[in-house]
Amino acid sequence: MAETVLPSLAAIGILGIACQWLAWRLRLPAILFLLLGGILAGPVTGVLDPDTLLGDLLFPIVSLSVAVILFEGGLTLRFDQIRGLTAVVRNLVTVGALLTWLLVALAGHFLCGLPGELALLFGAISVVTGPTVIIPMLRTVRLTARLARLLRWEGIVIDPIGALLAVVVFDFVAARYGAAPGGATADALLAFGAILATGAVLGLAAGAATGWVLQRRLIPEYLRNLFVLTAVVALFVVADAIEKEAGLLAVTLMGITLANMPDAELEDIAHFKEHVSLMLVSTLFILLAARIEFDPFLELGWATLAILCLLAFPIRAVSVAASTWGSDLSWRERALLSWISPRGIVAAAVSAAFALRLEEIGYAEGGLLVPLVLVLILFTVIVQGLTAGAVASWLGVTEPDPRGALILGGGIVGRRIGKALSEQGIPVLLADSDWDNIRQARMEGLPVYYGNALSEHAEENMDLSGLGHVLALSGRPHLNALAALRFRREFGPDKAYELQSAADAQAPESPSAKHRVSARHRGRRLFAEQISYATLAPRLRGGAEIRATPLSEEFGFADYREKFGESCIPLFALDANRRLRVFHADEELKPEPGWIVLGLRDPGDAD
Repeated sequence: MAETVLPSLAAIGILGIACQWLAWRLRLPAILFLLLGGILAGPVTGVLDPDTLLGDLLFPIVSLSVAVILFEGGLTLRFDQIRGLTAVVRNLVTVGALLTWLLVALAGHFLCGLPGELALLFGAISVVTGPTVIIPMLRTVRLTARLARLLRWEGIVIDPIGALLAVVVFDFVAARYGAAPGGATADALLAFGAILATGAVLGLAAGAATGWVLQRRLIPEYLRNLFVLTAVVALFVVADAIEKEAGLLAVTLMGITLANMPDAELEDIAHFKEHVSLMLVSTLFILLAARIEFDPFLELGWATLAILCLLAFPIRAVSVAASTWGSDLSWRERALLSWISPRGIVAAAVSAAFALRLEEIGYAEGGLLVPLVLVLILFTVIVQGLTAGAVASWLGVTEPDPRGALILGGGIVGRRIGKALSEQGIPVLLADSDWDNIRQARMEGLPVYYGNALSEHAEENMDLSGLGHVLALSGRPHLNALAALRFRREFGPDKAYELQSAADAQAPESPSAKHRVSARHRGRRLFAEQISYATLAPRLRGGAEIRATPLSEEFGFADYREKFGESCIPLFALDANRRLRVFHADEELKPEPGWIVLGLRDPGDAD
């Protein structure tokens, strides 16, 4: 058995990474490639059969994975991020969810001829969007901050709510067909209340207890991630053991509780869970796509499936219109919210589980539930995934292209560099805690943030839209290193740069070496090996200027270096697409014809 299981698991992992890489390369949602990869590996070629591979472990693994994904999503939900949008989020997951449920159920019954119970259950499962599809989509579509937060909150909160609604409807169907004693209404209400109470009490308690442990540092640093992951799995198992289907709500509330506890220091945990969730999403979509069977699709009929898919947008539009009534969202933002509502892992997992249980109790049409939901998932993910970026751009609700620079340090070096970049059309934001520096920068027409860029206030109020690089130019090496370390998580390690001090520029064997910050805790060294703040500041005060020089076929970068000599320090370049390129000591930049080079040149140097 192990001889076949291990290669299959390795192949799933390789396929998942390949799909994620291809999505990154083509700037398309990864779910498209994961679904296609699973379909090719499963029903098309027959190479992968998840039921044979994992047997009875398949659905427990799916359930635990969804729990971890929902917890990770809950960790991103901070109440201070939706100030002014709380009512919209609340309406989307209540009024909007109920409208979606009823409209999908009515369409399924009257337009597609589905049995009433099946239509109600399909409508309930259709409510769920979920972070497994929303968050990967947001990685490729740069929506405005509040739209991204709205979709993230809705996707994460609606998962347990949609699952609860589906459980209630399932209980009605099960009671009617003899799987539960007593009246269907009484059973459903009791089940709903028990699930809600169990999930809420256990989730809030587990979140508070875990946060208390983390706040008091009772767990060593190297065990924190494992401790929290174990707590999530244990909570899910205990909640589901006490009350079936309560686990998803419990882990979601645990994540939200932790996210909003002060001094819990969750940044490393959140990053760890994000990586785990990425792996789980890749694996789950491949496994579930590989289970697709084509025969039930033929039984339903393509006309039925087409009608359900085409109704996805107008039904969502009605739901969004009702949920955002009276809010300050523009019509463009409402249109974008109406377009994006892809269904994901939770919908697929819940439909598969319910279909099996419906067939067990003798509900013959239960097998149709899986193809109904899978077609809706495929349609919404493929259509919306391929068009979300174009629709968002057409509506004008995307963030600017992140080609600008956050400059930390408002001294003469930061101000002159900011001015030079700004004159070339590169957005800049200069941050400093020194009022004199900020006042001078404002007089020079530069956008500024007055305060510590590493403060909580900066995290909540400093606008980074359109910025994709950080340039730490404060002249204080430890502050530069800390800032580069902080913002490399925001912009990526290859976009975090810092200007070294004079001591840093000395030889590695010098006496000052033991006082330097380790290279692995720093950003890329700006400009060149021996260039420091002490190199640039005196020259700028002495009249040196940062000047732009276009390159051509006749006047290349080698000619530039020869003409202006060693005294010229190349600082930046703008490529043919006007994207910012930075000269740094860790890699040689080779400007090409059509680029513009910005270099520090002595006064009097002729162009």
